[in-house]
Amino acid sequence: MAKIDFWFSIGSTYSYLTVMRLGTVADKHGADFEWRPFNVRHVMVEQNNIPFKDKPVKTAYMWRDIERRAELHGLSPKLPAPYPLPGLVLANLVATLAAEEGWVSDYVRATYRRWFEDGDPAGEDPNLSDSLREIGRDPDLVLAQAQSERITDSLAAATDEAMQLGVFGSPSFSVDGEVFWGDDRLEEAIFWSKEH
Repeated sequence: MAKIDFWFSIGSTYSYLTVMRLGTVADKHGADFEWRPFNVRHVMVEQNNIPFKDKPVKTAYMWRDIERRAELHGLSPKLPAPYPLPGLVLANLVATLAAEEGWVSDYVRATYRRWFEDGDPAGEDPNLSDSLREIGRDPDLVLAQAQSERITDSLAAATDEAMQLGVFGSPSFSVDGEVFWGDDRLEEAIFWSKEH
């Protein structure tokens, strides 16, 4: 089975569903995921694709759709969650550092849980510091490292890589260059990784 790249951007609403269930799904199917943070806001601006701005009917559908799907997966978000996120870039800089150091899944799950279940926006306090402390990280140290030029460049490079692959939204999954977009394509990406 090929490794599956999980392209996500903290700030994506539908990514809550994937983030909170990915560990269980991976164990069930014996799948191997690499968590790949990127800046979905940059991608959307580049493509002139702002999906929910000034679209109240589509926004209402999104929240109801997430609520229905969350119930199917045994999740209990309090919706609507704060959106959009002013701290999207900072949240994903921290995720980039976390991916390098091997604690990305713990951080991302903690920050999404606080965002969607407690109403504390990701990428700012109290969510940011509380999530880092929960997983045994020093917020001051992490924030200093995450805002370094090296990590900023790393997030930009990952975003460029995602765009070159054809990733245009979060969550997305890629298997040997084949892209699957959306939480509802997670199992399809796993099937593809087994069969191709």
